[in-house]
Amino acid sequence: MAKRKLRNKKVRYVAIGAALATGGAIITLLPSANAADEQKTPEQIMTMCERSAVLNGKQRSVSDFNGGFADGFQADNCDFVETNFETFDGPTEKASIDFPNCEPGATEPSKVKIGWTATVAQGEGKYTVTQQGGGGGLFGAISGSWVKHKGTLDMTVDSATASDTEEREVPAGKVLHMEFTPKMQRMTGEWRVRIDARSATTVTNATPEKNFVAPDVVEGPHMLPGAAGAPGVVDGVSKAVLEDC
Repeated sequence: MAKRKLRNKKVRYVAIGAALATGGAIITLLPSANAADEQKTPEQIMTMCERSAVLNGKQRSVSDFNGGFADGFQADNCDFVETNFETFDGPTEKASIDFPNCEPGATEPSKVKIGWTATVAQGEGKYTVTQQGGGGGLFGAISGSWVKHKGTLDMTVDSATASDTEEREVPAGKVLHMEFTPKMQRMTGEWRVRIDARSATTVTNATPEKNFVAPDVVEGPHMLPGAAGAPGVVDGVSKAVLEDC
C-alpha cells in the first residue's frame, strides 16, 4: 500500500509540473499585471483629462493646470463629447414676499404692485475638477459645447436672474405671492481620455493605446435675449398664488 501511495503522489507532481511547463497553470495562479492599472475612477480620469496635453483640440502647457515643468502630462488627449441635450421645467420657487389682504372686515380686493426676483444657479459637473470656476480648465472646455445651444448661459457665470414687476389684485381674506418656474437645459456627455501607444525603447517596453471614459451631466437655465444688447434673462413662467389668511 505504501508504494501505491507514493506512485499516486508522483503522478500528481508530474501533472502540475507539465501544466507549469506549458504555461497553462500560470494564468490561473498569477493575477493579470495590467488589470489593476486599467481600472480608473471617474475622478482619476478627470484628473488625467485636466492634465492632458491636448484638451478639446487645443494644445496645452503644464502651466494651464498650474503644473511645473517636471510634472509633465498624464494623458495625450481629452475631449468632451456631447451625447444628449434636453430641456425641462426646473423647480418652482417662491419669488416674492407675501401680500396679504387680511384686515378685519375687509370686503374689497386690494391692488398691489409686486416686484419679484428669482435666481437660477448654473449647473456644475459631477466631478471636482469640472466645478464652476471661470472660463479656464475643464469647465471652460464644457462651456464651448454648452454655448452652441441657442439661449444657453455662458458657463463662466455662476447664476442668472429673472425679475419683473406686476400689478395684481388680492381678494379679501387672501394672501398673494409670486412663484417662478425656470426653463432649464441639460447637457449629457462623456470626457474621453486617451494615452497614445508607445514604441519600445532601450529602457522601456512598448505599451498599447489606452482609452478611458467618464460620463458627465451639466444643467443650467435657458436664457431669453436681453433688450438692446442688455444681458439675457432666465426663461420661465411666473404665477400668482393665493392662500387663505
